[in-house]
Amino acid sequence: MRKKPLPKRLSAKKISPSAAKSVHKPDRDQPYHHGDLHEALLQAAKRVAERDGINGLTLRAVAREAGVSHAAPSHHFGDVTGLLSELAAIGFKIFTEKLGAAVRSETAPDAAAARKASAYVAFARENPCMFQLMFRGERLDQARPALQEAADAAFHKLADLVAARRHEDVAPDHLTLEQAADIARIWSMVHGFAMLYLDGRLTPIMQGLPPGTTEETLLAAMLMERRPA
Repeated sequence: MRKKPLPKRLSAKKISPSAAKSVHKPDRDQPYHHGDLHEALLQAAKRVAERDGINGLTLRAVAREAGVSHAAPSHHFGDVTGLLSELAAIGFKIFTEKLGAAVRSETAPDAAAARKASAYVAFARENPCMFQLMFRGERLDQARPALQEAADAAFHKLADLVAARRHEDVAPDHLTLEQAADIARIWSMVHGFAMLYLDGRLTPIMQGLPPGTTEETLLAAMLMERRPA
């Protein structure tokens, strides 16, 4: 009887270098374009900060929140300080837009100043975590260009508030001593008011006022009392 030939041993096919490159594990970040991932990480950081506080915001926590690899935040921001600084820059941009929008339809200088101060406090009330991060210098890289530019723009809006009260032009880069003192005084007042509100320290004062008096009314009265001569 004629024997059937044994089957030939299958040999592994050689894979060309170009084909080998196309065989890889799926990247967890693949669904995002580069710019989209950057924005997604910032939004994830905002959610983590609002939920867990600034101290709970870590690169790993942000990666988990965004559903990406642990290396992704480091690739985009370097370290947690870089991430917090970029997040604070976004906060300053929104903050500046709110201050500008508050006076867009107001022409009376005193009323415009009061509305801008009210918008300052309203931003703190609506975004407490972001507001506190923006002014946490020890957690931020103040030299980071994005943060520096955004913070400077916000400062210019504050200078505009003082200019409206003084009925004169105020150049933030060339201030007189009187202008600088007025900016520091008004900024300290409004920022301090916002922090007292966030900490619940205004409650005893508000309880002693006539019914219907709001924090905005109190702030406006404070501004009127500190008008420059």
